[in-house]
Amino acid sequence: MKATLVIRNIGELATPLGSQAVRGAAMDSIRVVKGAAVAINVDRIVWAGPESELPLFEGPAPEALDAKGRALVPGFVDSHTHFVFGGYRDEEFLWRAGGMPYMEIHERGGGIATSVRATRASSLEELISAGAIRLERMLELGVTTVEGKSGYGLDKDTELRQLEAMARLDALQPVDIVPTFMGMHSIPAEYKGRPQAYTDYVIEELLPAVKAQGIARYCDVFCEKGVFELDDSRRYLLAARQAGFGIKLHADEIVRLGGAGLAAELKAVSADHLLKADPADLAAMAQAGVVATCLPLTAFVLREPYADAKAMMGAGCAVALASDLNPGSCYSQSIALIAGIAVLYMGMSMEATLTALTLNGAAALGLAHDRGSVEAGKLADLLLLDAPSYRHVAYHTGMNIVGTVIKSGIVASVRA
Repeated sequence: MKATLVIRNIGELATPLGSQAVRGAAMDSIRVVKGAAVAINVDRIVWAGPESELPLFEGPAPEALDAKGRALVPGFVDSHTHFVFGGYRDEEFLWRAGGMPYMEIHERGGGIATSVRATRASSLEELISAGAIRLERMLELGVTTVEGKSGYGLDKDTELRQLEAMARLDALQPVDIVPTFMGMHSIPAEYKGRPQAYTDYVIEELLPAVKAQGIARYCDVFCEKGVFELDDSRRYLLAARQAGFGIKLHADEIVRLGGAGLAAELKAVSADHLLKADPADLAAMAQAGVVATCLPLTAFVLREPYADAKAMMGAGCAVALASDLNPGSCYSQSIALIAGIAVLYMGMSMEATLTALTLNGAAALGLAHDRGSVEAGKLADLLLLDAPSYRHVAYHTGMNIVGTVIKSGIVASVRA
């Protein structure tokens, strides 16, 4: 066995295991090793276990990193964000704080439309510059892989520009970016009251252009009453799948429309939000292998009841947790706050929370075979916590306790 880096003196190694999503009650079981070590060869883990059992290595002696008794967990995977956008919506945040409903702001021409106007007016360089700052913050918080959605253009040029910004950013900094085309995020002003016509435009004009660009891996839709309802969502997602994209849905966030059932019907990789999802549809999602991605920061900001993650797990679902970072309903990327909410208000154990933030987040992006756990063969995306136990991720509520971030076998961030 060869190794280029060995992390020794790990007080506690905590990780889910496997190469696919962990479902139901199994999310409560993780591997915990006291007095551990991890060996890495270039960018891959080659060994992880008790330091007393660390094997001998061939060739030059590997570099050593002393964990100083700290806990080690997998890098976090934030599987739902909208981090490339122009402008801000702080005024709307305060309107909502004063009691104005989200959909009322949307219907008045605010909401997503505000970000569309600002993003259309932003150059590629401006989008890259703003996105780079957000990614730097993510890395400090322990995010080593992030999904980014377009959807603040709703026209060909801006949608492609958002995706191009993600591609440039992917090459410029350590966090891996999984790009998702979300032209079906809202109905633009020029198609107001004509969702079917806009869906036609996306299928006939935007999907081929995105395919030709060769960047996006997934397509997503805001499946919601008064926006894209079931028939238009289904039509678009089938066209996206035929074009070779993986498919995802924003489902049942505002009302119980049946988006979770549509995700099960189409065997989407994930259905996200799910605040109002029908229990029968959640059971169907579990049967179909659709990851249920909960976004507790959005519910927190909108002052909505949290998704019933415990019921989802009871139905046999694989649950992921993600930030939904965006300029409107959730201008936050705090992994620590997600963990605190999950444990305190969503009925999740700390073990299930860790699984949801790592391996199941990777599964929601089709990457569970490659990352999301600390075991041989996986990408060496690892976090050393400024704490003796993984439990402190939620226990030290709302605080970032990530001390050292190792991305693909290289130390990418160290907190002073």
